[in-house]
Amino acid sequence: MALFPLIPVIDLSKPDAKHQIVKACEDFGFFKVINHGVPMDSIKKLESEAVKFFSLPLSEKEKAGPPYPVGFGYGNKRIGLNGDVGWVEYLLMTTKSNPEIGDNPEDFRCAMNQYVAAVKSMACDVLELMADGLRIQQKDVFSKLLMDEQSDSMFRVNHYPPYPELQGFKDRNLVGFGEHTDPQIISVLRSNNTSGLEISLRDGSWVSVPPDQTSFFINVGDSLQVMTNSKFKSVRHRVLANSYKSRVSMIYFGGPPMSERIAPLPSLMGVEQTSLYKEFTWYEYKATSHKSRLADNRLVPFEKIAAS
Repeated sequence: MALFPLIPVIDLSKPDAKHQIVKACEDFGFFKVINHGVPMDSIKKLESEAVKFFSLPLSEKEKAGPPYPVGFGYGNKRIGLNGDVGWVEYLLMTTKSNPEIGDNPEDFRCAMNQYVAAVKSMACDVLELMADGLRIQQKDVFSKLLMDEQSDSMFRVNHYPPYPELQGFKDRNLVGFGEHTDPQIISVLRSNNTSGLEISLRDGSWVSVPPDQTSFFINVGDSLQVMTNSKFKSVRHRVLANSYKSRVSMIYFGGPPMSERIAPLPSLMGVEQTSLYKEFTWYEYKATSHKSRLADNRLVPFEKIAAS
């Protein structure tokens, strides 16, 4: 598996960042951001709290509750409701939840709130640069959905334990988290300095993304694909387990309110261009996606069928 040779790196402090973001979203649906403004102290504090939590006995971690169907809690190997599994344990939370997690829940809650606030602000900056780069007059057309009080955003912390049985086997891979696209508008990922993340290129080949614990990776989600009428494509990605080192990743999923109607933006379609998708609400999308498997294309039910 080759390393990703062409990963777009966007310096958010540069004047041409908006154009680079648009090109990265068109070419890959994925890019790395530097000079992002998220304090390293906030990043390290939350990772430290996460490591403490995942180091607890299983019986203690399970007190955080199951992640489904209530919206947050601790999960182990089982991913979703339809039989998908991986070499992973995780915490899944809404950004509005106040989880009682670990021996010192107030420490975890404080670290999570600080981190999410900083990452959400950065995500909104990225989305506004994106809108500017697309020459959309309303610069907050995407970011306002994350800033809405009813935004259905999620936060997830994944822990992939080492898997010693793989040591010495170059061609054996253990799936930590199976291939999928993210359903929301945008995902903001940060991990420790352990490899495992892979993305699928447009030709279907998989490439490994080098870890960078000081930067963030941005994924285009299904909702953004629809809003741009497939000008941007949600990136298919997966995580493979590491045989020697544990991997901790923290992902902010910026989602719209449940009642938000998702459809291609008229300003992004030419005079003769038609919408590739039926209009739907975020609630309708989630209701449909909960019935699917991880690797399924969850946008298929909302695609318009071309007239014969």
